[in-house]
Amino acid sequence: MAPTGEFVSSYAERKSRFMKWLSKLFRSGPGRGNAAGSNHHPQLIGDESMIWRAPPRSLDDRSRAQKEKEELDHAIGLSLAEDLKRRSGYRWQAERDEELARSLQDSSNPPLYPPYAPAPAPYYSYGETQRICGGCKHDIRFGNYLGCMGTYFHPQCFCCRSCGRPIVENEFSLSGRDPYHKSCFKELAHPKCEVCHQFIPTNRAGLIEYRCHPFWSQKYCPSHEHDNTARCCSCERLESWDARYVSLGDGRSLCFECMESAIMDTGDCQPLYHAIRDYYEGMNMRLDQQIPMLLVERQALNEAIVGEKSGLHHMPETRGLCLSEEQTVTSILKRPTFGRHQLVGIKTQPQKLTRKCEVTAILVLYGLPRLLTGAILAHELMHGWLRLKGYRNLNPEVEEGICQVLSYMWLESEVMPGFKNMPSSSTSTSAASSSSSSSSSKKGGKSKVEHKLGEFFMHQIANDSSPAYGGGFRSANAAVNKYGLRRTLDHIHLTGNFPL
Repeated sequence: MAPTGEFVSSYAERKSRFMKWLSKLFRSGPGRGNAAGSNHHPQLIGDESMIWRAPPRSLDDRSRAQKEKEELDHAIGLSLAEDLKRRSGYRWQAERDEELARSLQDSSNPPLYPPYAPAPAPYYSYGETQRICGGCKHDIRFGNYLGCMGTYFHPQCFCCRSCGRPIVENEFSLSGRDPYHKSCFKELAHPKCEVCHQFIPTNRAGLIEYRCHPFWSQKYCPSHEHDNTARCCSCERLESWDARYVSLGDGRSLCFECMESAIMDTGDCQPLYHAIRDYYEGMNMRLDQQIPMLLVERQALNEAIVGEKSGLHHMPETRGLCLSEEQTVTSILKRPTFGRHQLVGIKTQPQKLTRKCEVTAILVLYGLPRLLTGAILAHELMHGWLRLKGYRNLNPEVEEGICQVLSYMWLESEVMPGFKNMPSSSTSTSAASSSSSSSSSKKGGKSKVEHKLGEFFMHQIANDSSPAYGGGFRSANAAVNKYGLRRTLDHIHLTGNFPL
């Protein structure tokens, strides 16, 4: 017998070994001795010189010698077949031959053919570790598998984090340790234009370049700044291709959110105008003169600006004007109706304005949301208050800056009712807040959309880049926060500048 662990590789060696254990079997088995009356001659088995008497022939059609030959051939064939089926990495153990021989020898009636042994449990070759699927957490025993990020997967377990379907493509995307289809990852991570709803293209350097509104965070392709895409004249957002804006007929467009609270004619604006006058009175800044207020079209406002001899105007778009000269102005008499994404049927009326005091009238663009219209009115009323109270020859940074502070304070009282926006007396602050709250309650309260618009208008004032309106507001606001509104106004009246 070959020693344990030795590999059997040739047919002759196998045959010799099987003949040895068959010889031992036939010598020691029952009924194998020298039977009485036997006249058979001894037989030689293979190359061995061992002699045994052949048993008497049975009544079977096949001779015992033929059966032995078949048994020997089958055992050898079984050994070779098992060796061929064995995978690389599995070791052939010589002890299995000895176990098979012992099982045949111990059996009193050995079967004609030895039974097939069960397939050995697979194990990995030397130095190989067990593989656990990173998806189902089960052992990967046979078949194909994938290796990624130091982990193994069944092919059906390597799935996209977004859609959950298996990834079968040769290329995929990774975010951290999460795999994605390339198309799913692009849908998830590549920014889309909020105007045309397409993936924002890359520039010549291969980088994704887009524009983003500083307040609304609206992302859009740079090309939309130059392709005549409509922009809301109130909130500055670009028109999306799936939502048409309303044309106001004078070159301006209005989004539907701003349209919800838009004020369209002079009559609609009167309650708001009086509420802001009450706000001023609540801060001990009463306006003694009844200053006319008119809502006008864009063209009428621009003509009035040309006729005004003095004053600084906010470019590129002026939305309000504190008029000090006598002029004839065309105002909006009746609100237009809405039809097919534009306003139709607008009725206007020319009105001659005569000068009875330092302020002739206050003009405001029609079609703007309530909070923006109110912020413009608060700004222009402060111009009127300064002129009526004898504040002369102020430089633009001081005059426009303090007017912007009043506009900001009114918006703050509307957006955050009860918030103390200045270190003034409790009586003044309480009265102003009460007036503001009453005007809000008349409108039935503000929606979330209007509240967000108010925050945007405050953001516009605080972040204005112009020297007079932006720089002036920040200087004036710092002085008011430090000394209070009344002391700041007194200092401006005496020196023409903000207190340091």
